[in-house]
Amino acid sequence: MLTNSQTPTLSAELSKFLPPPDSQTRASQFMKQLQDKITTELELLDGGSKFTEDSWERIEGGGGRSRVLREGAVFEQAGVNFSQVWGDQLPPSILVQRPEAAGHGFYATGTSLVLHPRNPYIPTVHLNYRYFEAGPVWWFGGGADLTPYYPFAEDPIHFHQTLKNACDKHHVDYYPVFKRWCDEYFYLKHRGETRGVGGIFLDYQDGQGDIYRGPDSQGEAANYSRNLTPLPRRTWEQVFSLIQDCGQAFIPAYAPIVQRRRNTEYGDRQRSFQLYRRGRYVEFNLVYDRGTIFGLQTNGRTESILMSLPPLVRWEYGYQPQPNSPESELYETFLKPQDWLNWKLQSSH
Repeated sequence: MLTNSQTPTLSAELSKFLPPPDSQTRASQFMKQLQDKITTELELLDGGSKFTEDSWERIEGGGGRSRVLREGAVFEQAGVNFSQVWGDQLPPSILVQRPEAAGHGFYATGTSLVLHPRNPYIPTVHLNYRYFEAGPVWWFGGGADLTPYYPFAEDPIHFHQTLKNACDKHHVDYYPVFKRWCDEYFYLKHRGETRGVGGIFLDYQDGQGDIYRGPDSQGEAANYSRNLTPLPRRTWEQVFSLIQDCGQAFIPAYAPIVQRRRNTEYGDRQRSFQLYRRGRYVEFNLVYDRGTIFGLQTNGRTESILMSLPPLVRWEYGYQPQPNSPESELYETFLKPQDWLNWKLQSSH
């Protein structure tokens, strides 16, 4: 594992913005604890199957543990990964965004999950939180997003409200930026649609500058972030605390949705549509997903990297939903960015 080094001549004011000497240990411990908590809660939620674990090592440095639940009462497949890796050079996908990290060794740790329920009325969900260090550069990133197959507004409303509550503990401007960033990131450009109903997404959070640190300088997230009163510089501890609260909000955000939908009856039509929409998940993860690209570029464990793919999926040429159907409502409303929390206000009157 890489070690931190801090220049003794740094002032106390400047040094408080550097990672603490035990930053890597604390970040990896949290990621492991998050994996433990989530897998324990998911086993209770599923009630029919248990996770199996594979531990693995990376020749270049590091390793991880992959946990997979198959053929459960709720989840057709659920995967929850932990990893920590280190090496001499960051991959190109990272250096494009953070060129100042070039020439330094790196350390990265994170937890990620994708849950594929069997019942089409339960949404698929994704989470990833991660921490990077490369020489003088450090940052946190991640988020969580919901991918429903059938439109129930109360589900994204609850999911977004729970994540907003976690963000609001730290700053009221975090959620509005992270929500817009999520809509931007989980977007299939070749399809012209979002992957689902979003959630939050953040990256390159090192406590400096605008909240939005993504590639689209003219997008909604960037414009919203630019128009905010600048945040004071945040310490490593402050950003780490944000990540901890967001990660711990996952089960409260998702479990009530599962409980609400798990006994809803469905038939061949709903199952066929679910498998078709899972194809979009595959397309995004193989074409755009930053975690998949990073894992493959750093010679990670392929089985763990591709754990996010669903066990069953189908494609259909030229599919069009029937007019005025639940499937058409998904396309017309739920696969376009929505202000879900204002939706709640509108629908309550």
